[in-house]
Amino acid sequence: MRGRKLLTWITAGVAILWTALLLWWHLYDPYRKLSTHEPGADNRPEGTARKADDVVIGEFFMKYDEPVPQGFTGQWSSFRGADRSNIVNTSGHINTESDYPVLWSIETGEGHASPVVYKGLVYVLDYDETLSSDALRCISLDSGKEVWKRWYRVRMKRNHGFSRTIPAVGDGYVITIGPEGHVMCCDPLTGELRWTKDMKELFSTEVPFWYTGQCPLVDDGVLIVAPAGEETLLAGIDCRSGDILWTTPNTVSFTMSHSSVMPMILEGKKTYVYVGVGGVAGISAEGADKGRLLWSTSKWQPSVVAPSPLRLSSRRIFLVAGYGTGGALLEVTRDGNSWKADILEQYKADKGLSAEQQTPILYDGTIITILPKDAGGNREKIVMYNPSDLHTPLWRSGNDEKFGLGPYIAINGNLFAFNERGTLYVYRIGKNSMELIRKQEILPDGEDAWGPMAYADGRLILRDAHNILCLKID
Repeated sequence: MRGRKLLTWITAGVAILWTALLLWWHLYDPYRKLSTHEPGADNRPEGTARKADDVVIGEFFMKYDEPVPQGFTGQWSSFRGADRSNIVNTSGHINTESDYPVLWSIETGEGHASPVVYKGLVYVLDYDETLSSDALRCISLDSGKEVWKRWYRVRMKRNHGFSRTIPAVGDGYVITIGPEGHVMCCDPLTGELRWTKDMKELFSTEVPFWYTGQCPLVDDGVLIVAPAGEETLLAGIDCRSGDILWTTPNTVSFTMSHSSVMPMILEGKKTYVYVGVGGVAGISAEGADKGRLLWSTSKWQPSVVAPSPLRLSSRRIFLVAGYGTGGALLEVTRDGNSWKADILEQYKADKGLSAEQQTPILYDGTIITILPKDAGGNREKIVMYNPSDLHTPLWRSGNDEKFGLGPYIAINGNLFAFNERGTLYVYRIGKNSMELIRKQEILPDGEDAWGPMAYADGRLILRDAHNILCLKID
């Protein structure tokens, strides 16, 4: 009996406590001590409100404990090297007899942006998906560890990866162009932010569907970019200050392609040549008329173009694009200050020299390329042509030596070619032919190894969609 009473009292007590808790939960106002303030009461300067998608280029920075390596002097300063040829001639020994050890490797965000090298430091513009950010990573050539990183938020959707471009580096600057056209200049040693430009905001640039693929060109301390915006085709920007020195009016109405600006001497005139969506243009790169449009043609205008134009002679330029376009030969002639550009011939990929992703190499009087998937029986092979005959191959790689969209580079008379599945081939370049001398599987599970290679101080740096590796090849 007594136990029953006790149980009744306990049950009643629990019910009362539970009812009180429910009443408190519904009646309690957690905001009763808060007061409403008018906009601006926090003394925030006018105009600093920020939306989630606003981009502040270079806003975040991290320096790590890794020291700057000493004793390295080599440089691979930009896309295709300092002279844009993708050819290396070094006094150092290049090993072609045994496998190459992997000195280090790092993981990256999904992309195809490749590195440059400057006195023992490696720079790559990565994309960090966890931070939704473009990230300029400075890495020790010796250890593969990060020295510093500078990044900024820019939300993007994956489209065959994210990053595409190769920085430009030199004394006092490392410059990047991000997938959405954001230009950033930093001190190469300290990572200090120097200046920034937003090409979409500044020039009304329309970024291509597969993001910006254009690699920055630095010429005599001036950054050359092709925003191909509403009013500006090309612009020259001072590397130190970020000041715009000159612009080329976009009277031809080209829009931005994935191709990069290439410097050439044509008819005795230093010229910047750019292939945009809409045609090809030559812009003065010297003298009082620097930045002046010299010539243009709209008779060759692929809807998508990734390779850059290749100078064959003082008058002739080879043009190439994928997605069914093929190749073309352009001739430039000059009469005083008057210029003319003519397309001498153009043809589909199965009819001659062509490429889809990588820019061909002009080496010792021959042109070396990887043919695209729509090139017929020679598709995806390395092929050599004579510039005087763009239709008849001099040599082609074997049926089991195919490379897809993979990169290649010439070093001391050898062609290093990396197929898109992660296998490295080394050929000895001869007169009108090549000989396969080595083959090494670098990435057994390689995926979309499309990014160009870089060389400095006996190291070859290559990548696939998710990894960067450094090989010792000396």
